[in-house]
Amino acid sequence: MFITFEGIEGSGKTSVLDRLCPALSDEGISFVRTREPGGSELGRALRAMLLDGRTSLTNEAELFLYLADRAQHARQVIAPALERGDLVISDRYIDSTLCYQGHGRGMDLDRLIDLNNFAVGGLWPDLTLIFDLDPEISLKRARRRNIEEGIEVTQGRYEAERLDFHRRIRRGYLALAEQYPQRCRTVDASRPFDDVYYHVTQILEGHGISLDE
Repeated sequence: MFITFEGIEGSGKTSVLDRLCPALSDEGISFVRTREPGGSELGRALRAMLLDGRTSLTNEAELFLYLADRAQHARQVIAPALERGDLVISDRYIDSTLCYQGHGRGMDLDRLIDLNNFAVGGLWPDLTLIFDLDPEISLKRARRRNIEEGIEVTQGRYEAERLDFHRRIRRGYLALAEQYPQRCRTVDASRPFDDVYYHVTQILEGHGISLDE
């Protein structure tokens, strides 16, 4: 199974993954945890460019860097792991581009779907968890985290965007959840962390992944 975690900056998806992955290991589940950008060797180089607040990119250049990252990631990391029978969990994937470059930057969604489908050879997730949170709260979280970790410049390009940009992205994610109800599940990320994590485990259990929590 191929599962993706999605959401605006600071929505808590990565923190949930940090707790989830040890639980999967405890259950003896063979899995691969990966992320975008940066899930492959090429992706790690692209991640530095894409997230650095000092990088000046046109919308088109930004898009094609993400597509290059995703094409390599899908073929070099995700597809081989699925062929081995592993569970694959990715922190961001195609839906991030649909929401950030589509809803956020105003690019044509149908064209983005076609380009992404070509980039990954039709490899879409089986399940997508969308962590939903008010952008005012999420941005405060993300900016505070970046300051604490000393990465507000080197990885803070999106956190520096205006609030309305993140509001458009949130609306994009909610629209995706409505458009693809068979694949997408929305998680209320405003709740206490333990409640958010429990909700995630319940969603996974509904898809045959049981955790003893």
